[in-house]
Amino acid sequence: MFFKNLTLFRFPTSVDFSEVDTLLPHVVLKPVGALEMSSRGFISPFGREEKAQFSHRIGDALWLTVGGEEKILPGAVVNDLLARRLEEIEEKEGRKPGGRERKRLKDDLLHELLPRAFVKSSRTDAFLDLQHGYVAVDSSSRKTGENVMSDIRGMLGSFPAMPLNAEVAPRAILTAWIAGEPLPEGLSLGEECEMKDPAEGGAVVKCQHQELRCDEIDKHLDAGKQVTKLALVFEDNLSFVLGDDLIVRKLKFLDGALDQLEHIDEEGRRAELDARFALQSGEIRRLFLLLEQAFKLSKADS
Repeated sequence: MFFKNLTLFRFPTSVDFSEVDTLLPHVVLKPVGALEMSSRGFISPFGREEKAQFSHRIGDALWLTVGGEEKILPGAVVNDLLARRLEEIEEKEGRKPGGRERKRLKDDLLHELLPRAFVKSSRTDAFLDLQHGYVAVDSSSRKTGENVMSDIRGMLGSFPAMPLNAEVAPRAILTAWIAGEPLPEGLSLGEECEMKDPAEGGAVVKCQHQELRCDEIDKHLDAGKQVTKLALVFEDNLSFVLGDDLIVRKLKFLDGALDQLEHIDEEGRRAELDARFALQSGEIRRLFLLLEQAFKLSKADS
């Protein structure tokens, strides 16, 4: 259940989450209808088979999960069938259907095909830190994160969540770190980075499995390239790639963190998920607080 990416948002700590468990049953995922393309709503973090608990909370850490169902109906299939229908009309009636008729025929095809289309299921997990006022969505897509914020807003009626706002340019800080400036305590360089020439259409350099403090990297920096993605390690607990968009990608929990799970005495899937969430929420909180200080992240309350 460990998150693999973090798209982060801030919200005021004054937001009231006391009624979440009362509100969630009204906004749960409903099966996609026969003539619908998609459906989304909240599901239990413990799996779709769980019908009684639609959130999980440990202290100020709240775990919510948005589920989705989407019909798989490739456009190429629809267009191929539409072309056959148009050919049949032209052969039988000796005419070519106009734009309005073509649209009607296509709509009719969609209504025929939708009930038989395959359904693809998805889930997106989110961790809300109610004490520090941020949401971590397990996705590297800003759009996916925004959709989750919209879902929470729809449940609560109001949820003024905003993307992270850094008072200093993240790209400048990442570039300084790779150039030799001291990193925050506990943070060290990994072996991956991406550098771009700031000029429009400028060169892009990607490095992997490479020592980042070296002459080759320095030459790119001297040429004016700036760091847009940087691999980092937080103590022995986390490794990740941080972008200048402040999205955390390729997040991995290392032995320093996973060793803590060996001391869990309870058995069973629910107990294991509970322990993993407690571990994960604590590590993400420590990482967020480090990033908050390093990039001078604005608070939503101000």
